[in-house]
Amino acid sequence: MGDARLTPEQNGFRYGLLTAGAMIVYTLIAVFAGFFDRLEAGGFNLVIISAGIAMAIANFKRSKDNRIGYLQGLGTGSVTAMVASITLGFFFIIMSAIKPELLDLSHARDLFGYDLSALMAFLAIILMGTLGGVIISLVAMQYFKSPDHKPISGIE
Repeated sequence: MGDARLTPEQNGFRYGLLTAGAMIVYTLIAVFAGFFDRLEAGGFNLVIISAGIAMAIANFKRSKDNRIGYLQGLGTGSVTAMVASITLGFFFIIMSAIKPELLDLSHARDLFGYDLSALMAFLAIILMGTLGGVIISLVAMQYFKSPDHKPISGIE
């Protein structure tokens, strides 16, 4: 018997913080190992977000006795991605204020050649993480939806 009082928002917030912790640890490893400036290094954050979303949806499904609505799963995955992205964005702002050379964001440039500020990087992190998380949640719910889920029929 699961916790019937658990909401998608509570579950997403909890797993979002855990996912953000994993992404922060990975970012610090990338900085100290010297591969943070490579473009491919940031792609692993989507793998971490994917794992966090899958664990959040699986936990929510277990708490509801393996009966989950499609929108409930999509909601918990989206909240997980949003909380993780916002937390990682704040981590970047704090680290760039404390020790600018550690997470030097000034070498990134936009299409017109202007230096990007920490605020623009913060917004880009939130946008990429949240939108990627919504898409990942849509895909994950194809796996986690209830087994007796029937598509809408008769709309022809």
